[in-house]
Amino acid sequence: MTPGRPFLQIPGPTLVPDRVTRAMSQPMIDHRGPKFAALLREILNGLKKLFKSASGQIVLFPGSGTGGWESCVVNTLSPGDLVLGCVNGYFSDLFCRTAKLHGIEVETLELPYGLGIPADQIEQRLRADSGRRIKAVLVVHNETSTGVTTDVAAIRQAMERASHPALLLVDVVSSLGCIDLRFDDWKLDVALAAPQKGLMMPPGMAILAVSERALQANESAKCGRAFWDWRPVLENNAAGQFPYTPATALLFGMSESLKMIFEEGLENVFNRHARLAEACRRATQAMNLKLFPRNPAEYSNTLTAVSMPDEYDADGFINHMLRRFDLSLGKGLGKARGKLFRIGHLGSLNELELLGALAAVEMALFSFGVKLPLGAGLSAAEAYLLESAPNLPST
Repeated sequence: MTPGRPFLQIPGPTLVPDRVTRAMSQPMIDHRGPKFAALLREILNGLKKLFKSASGQIVLFPGSGTGGWESCVVNTLSPGDLVLGCVNGYFSDLFCRTAKLHGIEVETLELPYGLGIPADQIEQRLRADSGRRIKAVLVVHNETSTGVTTDVAAIRQAMERASHPALLLVDVVSSLGCIDLRFDDWKLDVALAAPQKGLMMPPGMAILAVSERALQANESAKCGRAFWDWRPVLENNAAGQFPYTPATALLFGMSESLKMIFEEGLENVFNRHARLAEACRRATQAMNLKLFPRNPAEYSNTLTAVSMPDEYDADGFINHMLRRFDLSLGKGLGKARGKLFRIGHLGSLNELELLGALAAVEMALFSFGVKLPLGAGLSAAEAYLLESAPNLPST
């Protein structure tokens, strides 16, 4: 037993704030009654605001981000359809595999781990699609396995330059509520998410925002679907209900998490994530370690992926960290297995919590045998946080 709280610094699930925990602990209510209908309306309106969408529809399911992939695919596509699947990490690969399992033909635009998706290559491929066979482009906004954020707005602009009608289907699981996301402005057709990242909740839901074009595609999509079908959910939601027993406790928590986000201010939330991320990156570089992403413009503000020195095993270090300090870091996934560790800094997190985690990372690396200037990383983070501190109101 280690005294004190455990540190969960993986890129999700994140720590659940006390306010959200208390909200989820209240007694159950009738999920077909007026109190539930009011709760659901409040949440759907709050999620529209979070996605920055006035025109999109919100669809909720008990499930996960993986369920969100499946719901996205089966409601917009048909077996035999061709899609352009953008793969630059473990989760984008799984998104494409989900489509393949439903009989979708996936043409892969594959990038090395550590890079974002280049909009110009998407434009080039869509221009070459003279027969307009490609029905959709699949993208992960924030590739959690590598710490890379793709410029989705640039991808939509590339699609428009190519005058191509393909749908833009985007995984925003680890960007929603953390990184600027503009469903309407970027003309996304489906954005799928989950609550255990920026929404600061336990896992257990799939959250989708869908455009009018996606709803039109739904009418002709021929993939088999029952539970993941949008239509009965939207029809029942209009009456303040669900076509099944919903995850009521999670909806209580979601109501509270949305209140917390909007009390802080959405732009302030984005700025806080950006500031903590930069502090983490500066600390890492001061330890003489390399960041895994190759392009500084694509650094994620929800996690920092750090390359382990070649002579050390990243998974062994992560296990050492957990034993020594009861602090969990994210492991390398897919092609990055054993090559990196991932520091999560998203959700309900402040300066002191990040500094505590960075101090543990530094001490654990040192005790694991990695040669580094002890204290340099923490000092670099502290200096940046002091110089970048927002102006506080005068007393």
